[in-house]
This record gives sequence, C-alpha cells and structure tokens, in this order.
Amino acid sequence: MEQFILALDQGTTSSRALVFDKSGNIRSLAQKEFRQIFPRQGWVEHDANEIWSSQVSVIAEAISRMGINGNKIVGIGIANQRETTVVWDRVTGEPIYNAIVWQDRRTAAYCHKMKNEGLSASIREKTGLVIDAYFSGTKINWILGNVEGAREKAKKGELAFGTIDSWLVWKLTGGRTHVTDVTNASRTMLFNINTLNWDDELLNLFDIPSNMLPKVVSCSEIYDYTNTSFFASKVPISGMAGDQQAALFGQMCLEEGMVKNTYGTGCFMLMNTGSKPFISKNNLLTTIAWKINGKTTYALEGSIFMGGAIVQWLRDGLGIIKSSADVETLALEVEDNGDLFFVPSFTGMGAPHWDQYARGLMIGVSRGTTKAHIARAALEGIAFQTMDVLRVMELDTNLKIKELRVDGGASVNNLMMQFQSDLLGIPVIRPKLIETTAMGAAYLAGLAVGFWKDIKELDQQWQVDITFEQQKDAQTVSMLKTKWADAVERAKSWIKE
Repeated sequence: MEQFILALDQGTTSSRALVFDKSGNIRSLAQKEFRQIFPRQGWVEHDANEIWSSQVSVIAEAISRMGINGNKIVGIGIANQRETTVVWDRVTGEPIYNAIVWQDRRTAAYCHKMKNEGLSASIREKTGLVIDAYFSGTKINWILGNVEGAREKAKKGELAFGTIDSWLVWKLTGGRTHVTDVTNASRTMLFNINTLNWDDELLNLFDIPSNMLPKVVSCSEIYDYTNTSFFASKVPISGMAGDQQAALFGQMCLEEGMVKNTYGTGCFMLMNTGSKPFISKNNLLTTIAWKINGKTTYALEGSIFMGGAIVQWLRDGLGIIKSSADVETLALEVEDNGDLFFVPSFTGMGAPHWDQYARGLMIGVSRGTTKAHIARAALEGIAFQTMDVLRVMELDTNLKIKELRVDGGASVNNLMMQFQSDLLGIPVIRPKLIETTAMGAAYLAGLAVGFWKDIKELDQQWQVDITFEQQKDAQTVSMLKTKWADAVERAKSWIKE
C-alpha cells in the first residue's frame, strides 16, 4: 500500500495542505485564503479559529482529492507563519483575543522604551534577536495587559500561549498536547538559544507567567497523534518548524555557509551557520535552524517584512493588476524602472535597518511614469531589499556567498529573479520544487517515522530548475545601488511618536 506524508503550510495569508509521496513529489495540494484584519494603522490580526477552520478545510480537500484517508498518511509535518501570537483559554479552547500577526507594530513604543533602558545587548545575547515588535514576547504582554481579566487568569494557569504551530497541534490533538519546536520558540524573545530553555529573567521582564508556555520539542519526533474526526485513524504529528527554517531544510542547505531566500508575503534569507550561534554585528538575527536527533543547527537570518505582499497591494490596493501573476507581464511593458524607486516599508523596515517608524516611499515619479514602471519598481524593490541583507550577511561572516537558492511564490517571477542575480553578481538558483517550506515540513515529519531513511536520501531529491546569471553591466548596477540607498534613507523615520 502506497503511503504519504501530509504537510501543513500555515502562512500569513492562506492555509495549505500538501500530500507528498516517497519520491518527494506533490500528489495533492489545497489552499484557502483567510481574512486579514486591520483594526488600526499598523495593527494586523487574524482570527485563530478561522485559521483552524481554513486548515481543516484544505486538509479534507487535499486528502479527499486523492481518495485516501488517515491510514495512508504516516506522518504530519507543520510549517507555520512565525511570531504570530495566540492566547487561549485552556478549558474552553477559545482564543481570548485575535491572533496578533508578526507584521503588527502596536508594541513599537514599548520596544523603543526597552531599547532606551539599555536592554538590547542582554536580550540579543540570550535570544539572538533585536528588540522589535516583530517578535512574540511583547505581543503576549500586550494581550495580558489589554484583555480584561487576562493577567489574573494567566497567573492561575488558565491561559495558554502559542505560535501557530502550537495552536494547530492543540487543535489536532483535541487540546491534549501543548508544544512548540525550538525554531518557533527561538522567535518569541523569551527563549534562550544557548541553553535551549525558556528564560526566567525574560519572562519576568515581560511579566509573562511560565505556565502559559508550551513544552519545547525538537523539529523531528512524534509529538502526539491526531484526535479529530476528519482522519479515519490516529496519525502521528511528527515534524514541526517555523516556515523559514522549514524552507532552509527543504532547500537542503545542510552545509555551513549555504543560503536560501524565500519570497513569500515577506522575504526571509537564512544562512546555515553550523553548531554554534553566530551573533551578528550588522542587525541580522541569530536563530535556530533545526534540531534533529539531539543535534541543534543554527542560522543567521535577515527578515524583510514586505515581499510578495507588495504585489498583493498592487492588486488589492491600487488595482493595477487583476491577479498576482499579472505583475510580470505588466512590468515587462517597459525596459527599465524609468528612474522610479519603490521602498516598500509599509510596516517599517526589517533587516538590516530595523526602523519601526519607516514607511513606504515611491520616488522619482514623473509625468512619464506609468503603472508598468510602478510594477517594475515594486519587483525591483523586493530584490533590492534582498541585496541589502545578503551584503551584511557576507560582512558578518566574512564569507563570499557563492550562490543563492530561492523559493516561495514570487520566485516564479523570472524578471525579478534575473534582476536579483544582476544585483548580487552571483547565480540565483531556483529548484524544480519551489514548495520548499512544505517540503521541509514533510521531510522533518517523514524522518521521524522512518518514511525516509536519512538526510542523505533527501538531499538526492533536490533538483535545479533554472539558474539565473548576471547580465547587467557593473556600471549600471552600481548606479542602481546608489539610488536605492538614497531612497531607503529618505523612507526612514517617517512616523514620529
């Protein structure tokens, strides 16, 4: 009987379910978007119950399309949008507030105050992170301080916190299991990446009771079995990683110095740095890449808040394209950006700038500017941000990055990938399977249940689709870089508290 691994790829704008066979092929895929809630400027929320129902819906669709049920699925792997924060009642299982999304900036002033109190160095040393509203710690603090009765309930042990991985496992097991993996824990600003434990000093600093927190587990082991009605049998939940770490694993970046960039809602570049945490001098994040068979691997990360979300904005906000796929066709109507530069810092700037008060900027607009120029400048803005991160990654590690492996929905855009290679001056390699986030989750789950023998077997499945090589001349690239840097400086510190 043929068997399969089910991967749940729970992202910022949609939930997906993918069924993989032993050769690493996708046999079925289902996807469902869910609401983005914007209560105020800079606030971004999700309905955690809606996330769950959308995930259940795509699981049912993906497995029914194949005519299989739970007994043919030998493991479930989860990859999730990271940092997004859910607090729920342990008895009722109901969230006490909407999920606060990683993009949300409501705690920016609180973060600014912590920086002014001189806490940056100690927090960075323990967590590998910069103080920023991006991470979960300040979001939990906000929920406890702003939802009536929440802090008292938390102190009594009546509330649970989790990132989306924890929420899905809780729901899949009928409230039986409250866990998170090391990669998601490392994004909370509460987890010590050196000791691999929740940090009591940080919990005190953020006034978060330790009894709210999930147990921290590895990325590849059987955590529990499903306890739901939509599988015909109990299925092991056996793999878990934050989406970017899952993609690093799915891209088979197994050696130190190997780098991948995922072009999703945001863009996230990760470099495998081996068995020890590497602290950046240039505002990159130190994070855990994965923990498998007791061995922890670390990574250096540059996080860009606005990637493919820019294309969504061109579609939904400006209405200059009907579908995201139309952006490349529109951008190809012009030969270049017409001297238009688009800095997409809609929710502040991530690495390497970390400016919570930056906002989006389009500069160089003239009477000759068309919607095609805007489309092209938007795509180039994604590539420019990636260039900034890669440059400081090389500075930090003193390594010359030889190639960039790319994935995520926007990596199918050939125009942008070519421009990326032009800017970086190195090959940009897109694999045949760009669903590397789901692939990584599937691999982690499959290793734990013996579906795949070892990592070496997985490495042999990774195949190149297309390699983009530099085509633009050095003088043109230099001019573009200079103008981009100028535009970035003008976008900084727009919001004044």
